[in-house]
Amino acid sequence: MTSLVIVSHHAVDLLKFRGPLIRDLAASGVRVRCLAPDYDAATRTELAALGAEPVDYSLQRTGMNPLRDLVDVVGLVRILRHLAPDVVFAFSTKPMVYGTLAAWLAGIPKRVAMVEGAGYLFTSPDERPGWRRRILLGGVKALYRLALERAHRVVFLNPDDQHEFVEQGLVAREKTVLLGGIGVDLQVWAVAPPVIEPMCFLLVGRVLREKGIVEYVAAARQVRKRYPQARFVLLGGLDSNPGALDRAQVQSWVDEGVLEWPGYVPVRPWLMRVSVFVLPSYREGVPLSTQEAMAMGRPVITTDVPGCRETVRDGVNGYRVPARDADALADAMLRFLDDPGRVASMGQASRRMAETCFDVRKINQKLAAWLLR
Repeated sequence: MTSLVIVSHHAVDLLKFRGPLIRDLAASGVRVRCLAPDYDAATRTELAALGAEPVDYSLQRTGMNPLRDLVDVVGLVRILRHLAPDVVFAFSTKPMVYGTLAAWLAGIPKRVAMVEGAGYLFTSPDERPGWRRRILLGGVKALYRLALERAHRVVFLNPDDQHEFVEQGLVAREKTVLLGGIGVDLQVWAVAPPVIEPMCFLLVGRVLREKGIVEYVAAARQVRKRYPQARFVLLGGLDSNPGALDRAQVQSWVDEGVLEWPGYVPVRPWLMRVSVFVLPSYREGVPLSTQEAMAMGRPVITTDVPGCRETVRDGVNGYRVPARDADALADAMLRFLDDPGRVASMGQASRRMAETCFDVRKINQKLAAWLLR
């Protein structure tokens, strides 16, 4: 029996982003064990129901404390030596770097890393980065290079990240493969009739500046001057990431009446009640939230940046706008309000694109082959 260990930074993310893959691998006879630093009883039960075994390990998800990180890597090496899998698959920045290095140190025969997005440090700020950020970026790149040299295969979700990592010498091109998105279960995320009255826009994401939330609110203010009945919803929780917005800032927008913020809640019920999905992010891998919205037949407004541009054919299933441009974002929203018929027609195009590009069954077959061969 082939044995596979998946290294993650969040138990919930194992279920949300890797759930169908875990289920498919376990059903095919692979022994799957999943490492996460924050299991609770519910996530353990859900993971076991998929056919996998939960394993605890220590990891500080954000921040860079070299001593703490070194202790965590040593602990991870011990765990991997004990589990002795045939393959280690690590995703998300810290698990990808430290998980791949630990797997190499533990002598695991095959090591696969997934770059889901270039991350906060690779997102260009509005101003020239300060010396602290430059030093931190240099350290992160050195760690990427050190880890990816020891990976047998490196999976990218979009071609921009693949090209940038190769051009910066972080990974050898011959090690890289392009997945194009992790995909969605098209039966679970089935088409639902869109809501037209009142027109409702939805942004899903962690409450980070680089998700374009500030621009989303600024655009909403503009749109509501012409269409005061239009609704703007943000789903997502607060975060410890350096680019996070604080509770007071978001609550001020809620108090202003420009934004609804239910917090971190299930997405699917909200997608059933909205008109248009919006993600004005500065950079992504290929966002799962957008794939889910497309599968449910929602048109998409997103930015013309790495990861996001892969989800929209401009003028077909939605609109692409420049990043950090609230005026362009407002104009795109107004196109739907001025012509509500576009919601249904572009939503249908989104579903067709999801069926062609983001069917999780087809994507998992490709990923499983890279992991197991």
